[in-house]
Amino acid sequence: MIELDPQLNIAPARISHIHIMGICGTGMAALAGMLKASGYQVTGSDSGVYPPMSDFLRAQGITAASGYGPHNLEPRPDLVIVGNVITRKNPEAQGLAAAAIPYLSFPQALAHFFISGRTSLVVAGTHGKTTTASLLASALQQAGLDPSFMIGGIVREFDANYRLGQGRHFVVEGDEYDTAFFDKGSKFLHYRAEIAIITSVEFDHADIFADLDAIKRSFRKLVAGLPADGLIVAHLDDPNVAEVVADAPCEVQGYGFSPDLTWSLADVRADQGLTHFQVNHQGKPWAALTVHMPGRHNCLNSLAVTAVLHRLGLAPEQINSALSSFGGVKRRQEVRGIERGITVIDDFAHHPTAVRETLAALKEAYAGQRLVTVFEPRTNSSRRAIFQEDYVSAFDAADLILIRNPLPLANVPAAELFSSAQLASDLRTRGLDARTFADTNMILDHLMTILTPGDVVAILSNGGFDDIHSRLLEQLASISK
Repeated sequence: MIELDPQLNIAPARISHIHIMGICGTGMAALAGMLKASGYQVTGSDSGVYPPMSDFLRAQGITAASGYGPHNLEPRPDLVIVGNVITRKNPEAQGLAAAAIPYLSFPQALAHFFISGRTSLVVAGTHGKTTTASLLASALQQAGLDPSFMIGGIVREFDANYRLGQGRHFVVEGDEYDTAFFDKGSKFLHYRAEIAIITSVEFDHADIFADLDAIKRSFRKLVAGLPADGLIVAHLDDPNVAEVVADAPCEVQGYGFSPDLTWSLADVRADQGLTHFQVNHQGKPWAALTVHMPGRHNCLNSLAVTAVLHRLGLAPEQINSALSSFGGVKRRQEVRGIERGITVIDDFAHHPTAVRETLAALKEAYAGQRLVTVFEPRTNSSRRAIFQEDYVSAFDAADLILIRNPLPLANVPAAELFSSAQLASDLRTRGLDARTFADTNMILDHLMTILTPGDVVAILSNGGFDDIHSRLLEQLASISK
């Protein structure tokens, strides 16, 4: 096997043609669009090229090959960007090594081409990254600062997960996942943070992190990389966050519910789809703010953004105007439709903490209505037994829980795998109505027999879940005709 030459892990001085391996990933396709808009010739490859990503790339004038191989590197590009889905055994990666072409990872490329020369605003943490980064980017746009951004979800204001603005700020979702097969460090280490938000630190990504301490070490590296005149906005109610920022080389502003923090929340209340809260700064009342998102966790996300906007010079009334106009992020408490008086909601939650906070927020937002929760364990971590006990207390706000049996992980002993049956049994012991299903079709069939007007169906998965949302709405609509 041929190994990549570390000396070629650079951007050459002259670049015209860029080839992207793994181009159909959400972030990689966005990067491809940004590079194309910047005047580069862009080609790419992936294991399968199909809608909607194939349509997106075609609309951008980008040619993408289906399947990997050395032939995709002809004509020879000036630079190859290697996605983290690519392994060193991939035939195209082997072709790259043999051809001795300069290469970068996705985070390296994003930093080199787009973050460099701008003020980097990095949003990191186990939970809330996408919503918080989207809220920050939207607020900067509302304030007329014309930001650029790269985010892991579709921001409603822009109907996109990336943007190239003319302003000096670049907002990036700082993922702790590893960079590439040739760089096992976290992505966020490449983003040159000048201001960083850290929302939470918990164990996740069991496929790359051995334990919580390993995750903390990565976050400490992020913290250590900030400049002396930088700023960390840290959720210091979380003891893990407090630990990783303890030796920060720059100013740390804590936020949370504790009144002794730099920024704190008080008087949180929900009212007809709005959430109102009081912001205190240095223990004194500072502003009353409103957001169109339910849940204490979204108030915390908004508070973190408030701290950053304050640092950038925005006045309280500007911040309130920006936050109150935020339309949300797709797949974060997103109402996909209402049929027969039944509301169908799509949410990305999969970690036990995210499940708990999301369901609590929805129960508050839809007070008095039955909350039916459909859960698909799909991530590497959620299909392992590591969260088996944590999930038991995560569904308390739900009135009915339907759990899909997950696909087993290869090369993981059965004793180490998550059990839907065990979770359902433990939830029933807790007094909750929980049931398991072998597949999506069985869940849909059951939903059609039990749903009544006024029900709220919250579908939790970080994947497509066999398009269950659209299929459920279609079946409900067909009955009403």
